[in-house]
Amino acid sequence: MFARLATFESDPANVDDAIEVVRREVESGDTPPGLEGARMMMLVDRATGKGIGLTLFDSEEAMRRGDEALNAMNPGATERRTSVEFFEVPVQTVTAG
Repeated sequence: MFARLATFESDPANVDDAIEVVRREVESGDTPPGLEGARMMMLVDRATGKGIGLTLFDSEEAMRRGDEALNAMNPGATERRTSVEFFEVPVQTVTAG
């Protein structure tokens, strides 16, 4: 598994708007080409306006295609993408509970 980690900065007053935009895009079910099968998570610090977009892919090739698709998307009028990093995910687990 591979991960793309993108960081964003936004005015803390606009965090809820940014969350709503992402939520609408996800719930629309209209997956952009290159992101089929990807698992996405959004993390936010409401106090600072900092956000992280974590996208998980089944292969490095899928991650590269997904990166191209995500780079083509506008991060939003109230956000600024500050970095993008790539990682291999050698261990993934779900604890029993």
